[in-house]
Amino acid sequence: MRIGILTAGGDCPGLNAVIRSVVHRAVVGHGDEVIGFEDGFRGLLDGHYRPLDIDAVSGILARGGTILGSSRLERSRLREAAEKRGELARRYELDALIPIGGEGTLTAARMLADAGMPVVGVPKTIDNDISATDRTFGFDTAVTVATEAMDRLKTTAESHQRVMVVEVMGRHAGWIALESGMAAGAHGICLPERPFDPGDLVKMVEERFDRGKRFAVVCVAEGAHPADGTMDYKKGEIDPFGHERFAGIGNRLASELERRLGKEARPVILGHIQRGGTPTAYDRVLATRFGWHAVEAAHRGDFGRMTALRGTQIALVPLAEAVARLKTVPEDRMHEAESVF
Repeated sequence: MRIGILTAGGDCPGLNAVIRSVVHRAVVGHGDEVIGFEDGFRGLLDGHYRPLDIDAVSGILARGGTILGSSRLERSRLREAAEKRGELARRYELDALIPIGGEGTLTAARMLADAGMPVVGVPKTIDNDISATDRTFGFDTAVTVATEAMDRLKTTAESHQRVMVVEVMGRHAGWIALESGMAAGAHGICLPERPFDPGDLVKMVEERFDRGKRFAVVCVAEGAHPADGTMDYKKGEIDPFGHERFAGIGNRLASELERRLGKEARPVILGHIQRGGTPTAYDRVLATRFGWHAVEAAHRGDFGRMTALRGTQIALVPLAEAVARLKTVPEDRMHEAESVF
């Protein structure tokens, strides 16, 4: 069997672990040939690829990013790939394609699968917002990085009697903010799923200072936004790939809190730090399991599906189910968090 693999969308800790797992299982377990397309679907369309053998993936398990490179592609070019699926499969003599990515990548994978290309998807997003799987690799690393950052920021906030507003990733789902905020003991958590009132945060900080706790840490997801009429805040524009450009809620909220409180408030934007660098042990294991099961699915001819974690087991779910809706933070998880901040 000849298997193609690509990584698309934002980079993520654990991508290399998937690539390594696919190559090991395919080459050693089945005697397959594996090729890696460079820079995501662009490599598939433009013919940029390289062979992947055991030596090519040696030592990459703990490396962040992706050795194949990644990119985002305009919808028109993704439709072009779907229209050319037969030509592409023949050009590369592919028996299976394993694309690794988030919602956009899996949507493209579904388009290719619906057009007849043999596809097995692997979910990747640090936001943990793919509804068909309990967890995605990269999320644990992002939460760990954000938690450690807030642990460190608490000491400097207390030393200088400041309010620290820590902005973490999470465009439409606040899982990173929720779990890192809870783990770090943040005093306020703002999620995209529930508009916040800055007045509530002001009250919380004032009450802390009245009790002698002269600092506070607020964790805010990048997609969080204030309730209508509570604070001046404009939404961003839409980029060429259909993603909203956020207007910097961390900076804006810190400025608003400083104005209302008359106390120093500093924004800290963690940004790409959360998705770079070494993946945690959990993410390495989950990524490795996803890669192993993707190869097995390809050998069974179980195409048009995606690997998913269900409980402790790896299952296969239809790609249509994978991209049907985003997995957002439910009300009961918000209520749990409210009891500790």
